[in-house]
Amino acid sequence: MKNDALKPMLFTTLKDYNKAQFVKDVVAGIIVAIIALPLSIALALASGVGPEQGIYTAVIAGFLISFLGGSRVQIAGPTAAFATIVAGIVQREGMSGLALATVLAGIILVIMGLLKLGSLIKFIPYTITTGFTAGIAVTIVIGQIKDFLGLTYPKGTVTVETVDKIGAIVSNIGTVNIQALIVGIVCLVVLIVWPYINKVIPGSLIAVIVGVIMVKGFGMKVNTIGDLYTISSGLPSFTMPQFSFASIKNILPDAFTIAILAAIESLLSCVVADGMIGSKHRSNMELVAQGVGNIGSALFGGIPATGAIARTAANVKNGGKTPVAGMVHAIVLVLVLVVLMPYAALIPMPTIAAILFMVAYNMCQYRAFLHLVKTAPKSDIIVLVLTFVLTVVFDLVVAIEIGMLISGLLFVKRMSEESEVRSWKYVDDEEHDADAIRLREVPKAVSVYEISGPMFFGVSDMLADITVKESTKCLIIRMRGVPALDATAMRALEQTYDKITSGGTTVIFSHVNEQPRHTMDKAGFIAKVGEENFCNNIDASLERAAQLIK
Repeated sequence: MKNDALKPMLFTTLKDYNKAQFVKDVVAGIIVAIIALPLSIALALASGVGPEQGIYTAVIAGFLISFLGGSRVQIAGPTAAFATIVAGIVQREGMSGLALATVLAGIILVIMGLLKLGSLIKFIPYTITTGFTAGIAVTIVIGQIKDFLGLTYPKGTVTVETVDKIGAIVSNIGTVNIQALIVGIVCLVVLIVWPYINKVIPGSLIAVIVGVIMVKGFGMKVNTIGDLYTISSGLPSFTMPQFSFASIKNILPDAFTIAILAAIESLLSCVVADGMIGSKHRSNMELVAQGVGNIGSALFGGIPATGAIARTAANVKNGGKTPVAGMVHAIVLVLVLVVLMPYAALIPMPTIAAILFMVAYNMCQYRAFLHLVKTAPKSDIIVLVLTFVLTVVFDLVVAIEIGMLISGLLFVKRMSEESEVRSWKYVDDEEHDADAIRLREVPKAVSVYEISGPMFFGVSDMLADITVKESTKCLIIRMRGVPALDATAMRALEQTYDKITSGGTTVIFSHVNEQPRHTMDKAGFIAKVGEENFCNNIDASLERAAQLIK
């Protein structure tokens, strides 16, 4: 089965499914659900929504994406990458605006998958993904400092943008709650140390238990989830967003951001999972599944979802080999939602902040960031740092837009530097005896120009370098080193041809590659020049020129 096939991986894996694998998938699904529980709650709070919204997302999107997905082991749910985007949308547009943006993002993802655009994600530069990932990690940390330190802000304090949050932290640093700070530090130490003690039980679950015991057992005056949010333990209800032309136009940029980010993160997660299990995911089917999962999440009160690398890796390490594990994880979370959700009110906010600090640390890719800064070309470093700074100071939309724009411009500049037009030089016999076997004899009435590199809009002006003397009867343009020709360069080539032939010089083209030849043919240029003046190689071109001179 090709990796671009639109067939859910579940249907393929069930052909050879057996009881032993089912047991492994169930165990893996339960363990992943335990890991996902505190993370889903923490990420929901970081996104500016209620804790149950995180569970709704993990349940609805997690089940649908596993059921329809193109990966054997992908686990989906709320992720840190969306936290700042979702928080901004909720602040500006409310939950209804978020639901509409998520539904539209889901539709965009489905269309991308049906159009088989899964492979296009690779054209987003690594410097941009590394830059905005590190930027998102920093914004998450900044957003959680308030709860980690137990700060109190005056009523009406604006903390929508990251810069606003930094200002509020600095202005209110004197309101630190020492007890909240102690809880946060202890939970952070647990999260760091616990993996060295036990790799089966997730450290986030232990940190939650320790945090609850500290606050309730010792009567510490620390805000809990229940102090700030009203928690519902019921199942999610269906809610249809309000569609209108004005609302769609207003929210569409956010929808595109969610869709692109979901596509990038989910396919990156799939690639990581492929390396762990020696399999090959179906990128286009995965995009369709991500779209359906996000639509389902939004319609049932959830937030945007995508494949989560950490939970996917945990699934593989615990024996999960088919999408059944992801579906089991979602079912287990339904039971948790109904039975245990009221107890989430006891979780201290500094504990949530500590968990998110670790999430930010694990996603920031600081080693990759520093490696790029040390080893990458200057142009790539500019894109990396700029994307990072824009993500922190403004938002992900601005960062990706400007990052892609600058990457494109730098790419055009780099390609233009690789393209050149140069004239062959006449060499006296005494000067080239040693090289005679490599050099061709060119009549004085013939000029040869060689073009190398792609011919596109960025280099079309270099064709002006092609000039001929009055004595030149034939001009040979050698194009063996031209892999591509676009419309702008095609027009410039036509203008150059008209200028040269107007003086009575015949133009011959040598070794024109397939794509440039197709472009020329479609433009009617080959008919204009004459098929007989297109030769397969330089020797045939020189013979043709000799015939014309005679």
